[in-house]
Amino acid sequence: MVKHDQHTIIGYIGTYTKGNSKGIYRFTLDTAEGKLSTPVLAAELTDPTYITISQDKKNLYAILKEAGSGGVSAYSINEDSGELTYLGKQLTPNGSSCHISVDSKKQVLVTSSYGEGLIETYQLQNDATPMPISSTIRHEGHGPNEDRQEKAHTHFAGFTPDERFIAVVDLGIDKVITYKIHNGILEEVNNLSVTPGSGPRHLTFHPNGKFAYVMAELVPEVIALSFDSKTGSFSELQTVRATPEDFKENNQGSAIHISEDGQFVYAANRGHDSIAVYKINQETGKLTFVELVSTEGHWPRDFSIDTSGKFLIASNEHSGNLTLYSRNENSGKLTLLQQDIQVPFPVCVKFL
Repeated sequence: MVKHDQHTIIGYIGTYTKGNSKGIYRFTLDTAEGKLSTPVLAAELTDPTYITISQDKKNLYAILKEAGSGGVSAYSINEDSGELTYLGKQLTPNGSSCHISVDSKKQVLVTSSYGEGLIETYQLQNDATPMPISSTIRHEGHGPNEDRQEKAHTHFAGFTPDERFIAVVDLGIDKVITYKIHNGILEEVNNLSVTPGSGPRHLTFHPNGKFAYVMAELVPEVIALSFDSKTGSFSELQTVRATPEDFKENNQGSAIHISEDGQFVYAANRGHDSIAVYKINQETGKLTFVELVSTEGHWPRDFSIDTSGKFLIASNEHSGNLTLYSRNENSGKLTLLQQDIQVPFPVCVKFL
């Protein structure tokens, strides 16, 4: 049982279930002391690499692998202890996904499949459990990077701030594509091509709904976009570098997140093993570099800012450790607090 008070925030980690990893792990962050607890197993599941928590904090959804199939799994959350109770799942014959999102009303789950270049939607029942797939879209095409862009590779699908659209990022075809959704069915409304070969991976929206920021995987860059919420269209504002100019070793961009106040963007580098911090111009949406901080581990697959906005946790997949920083809300800068919290093959971090 987890001791839960106003100084304790519960978090979850999605993992690759190899080595001694068994599924989704749970931990607590003591915001008074600035300390993480040792993670414990919260749900046994194969490869729940990406998870999402409903806006009302009552449900957790995870992607999964099972006997050659992919799919989604639903849990209820005990708000005092953080314990997860399994509710149900749906499988897809199309292989496993890499990202999952849920809308604020808990009506639709949307997943993206890197391997298949797919987006799939699942409508949710009143008890928060998923129904069979209601819509599947398969992207076509390729990019100039022969090793990584031989076909479409959908890496992110998330709701726009007003939830009128779903924004999808495809690494294989260098595109950000907007869909509208009606009765669980997807229909393309707009698409933006970014720099060929950049391999866009993940996207985060500014709280004002006018700007969005994309992390590229194949080049060390963050792309700032403007967003028209009426038409669902994106346009490019700026591209900024995420690693030092003289860093020539293998690097793959991973996660990108924005502070809740919309003041700072954070972007993770796998290879350089760092998080780049940028200040946002609130008028133009453009970014100014603040600092680059080591993740004190190897291959930071994801990170998350806690609900108080005062802490950031990074998950280093290959070294199997979580890194905790305090976050200066005025400067955006990160200060290392802890780097030795062990969890096997961590991918995704989410706070309750």
